[in-house]
Amino acid sequence: MSLDTEQTDDTGHTPFPDAPGRSKGYEKRAVDAFLAQARSAFEADDAEALRSVEVRSAAFPLVRRGYAIDAVDAALGRIEDAFAAREREQAMSRRGARAWVAESRETAQVVLDRLLRPRGRRFERVGFLRYGYRVDEVDLVGDKIARYLASGEPLTVEQVRSVAFRMQRGGYREVQVDAVLDAVVEVVLAVG
Repeated sequence: MSLDTEQTDDTGHTPFPDAPGRSKGYEKRAVDAFLAQARSAFEADDAEALRSVEVRSAAFPLVRRGYAIDAVDAALGRIEDAFAAREREQAMSRRGARAWVAESRETAQVVLDRLLRPRGRRFERVGFLRYGYRVDEVDLVGDKIARYLASGEPLTVEQVRSVAFRMQRGGYREVQVDAVLDAVVEVVLAVG
C-alpha cells in the first residue's frame, strides 16, 4: 500500500491547481507541510504518528493564490482512506476481526440511536440569536444515514464528507453534528 501525497515535482510544478480567479485557496506551504508529514508517517508505518481522524480534521489557512480547495480536499480524502485501511488492518490483526466489528457496530448503534430521535430534536440547539446548522437539512441527511445504518441503504464516505449545511438562527449546534458525521465516516471506512 502506498500513500500518494503528490508533492512538487522536479520541474517545480505543483500537484494542485491554483484557486480560480479572485477566490481564496489553501495556503500552499501549509498543505505541502501536512502532505510531507502524512507521507513520512505512512512510510514509517507508525500507527500513532498520524491517524485518519487527524487527516479528516486537517485545516489550512485560506489565502489568495492558494491551492484549489476541491483538489486538495479530494487528495485528503484519498489519504484518509489509506490511513483508515491501514488502521483497520492493524486493529484486526491486534484484536481480531470480531472485536473490530463489535467496536464498529457499537459506534454505529450510538449514531443510529441519536438519529432515531424525533426530527428537530436530534441535536442540541444554539440560542435563538446564534446561528447553527439548518435543522431541516441536518434531519434530512440524518434520515439517509439512519437508513444506511439500519437497513444498509447505499451511502458512500464521499457523500458524508461532502455534506454542507446552511445556517439558521437557533439551528443545531455545529460541533455535535460534525462529531456524528465524523463517527459515520469512521463506521463507513471500518466496514469498507
